[in-house]
Amino acid sequence: MSFEILKQIGDAQKKAKIVDVRSGDTVKVTQKIKEGEKFRSQVFEGVVIRVDRKESHTARIVVRKIASGVGVEKSFLLHSPLVEKVEIVKRAKVRRNNLSYLRKRSGKSARLSAKDFDRLAVNDTTVEEPEAPAEEKPEEKVEEIKEEKKEEKTEA
Repeated sequence: MSFEILKQIGDAQKKAKIVDVRSGDTVKVTQKIKEGEKFRSQVFEGVVIRVDRKESHTARIVVRKIASGVGVEKSFLLHSPLVEKVEIVKRAKVRRNNLSYLRKRSGKSARLSAKDFDRLAVNDTTVEEPEAPAEEKPEEKVEEIKEEKKEEKTEA
């Protein structure tokens, strides 16, 4: 298989629009989980410590949270059909992409400095469809052509 065919297949799997997630963001990821024959939604809230391949169909984020005093990390593929929604709750000022140093820290030393952002604008994932020009109906085109021919005959 050529690379172009693989790229077309990958692009077909991409979601139309995803949230611009960055390292240091606190996010709520809603994920579909299958139990037997039923699906349910589960929310995982934590800090994004890594963002990989942002423009690719394999875009991935690693989210870390503390549950019962134990650090839990989960990796999510952003274009996966099992990831229903990613919502940014807080945004922090960080200077690197991989925040793996947070694994060694706890308490106050693990805090990140908050940054102001427009929460509604960032979490908006509605797709804007380009307006298609209004095409004329075939009957209208036929009538216009007939009128033009009549005008040409009267001029000649």
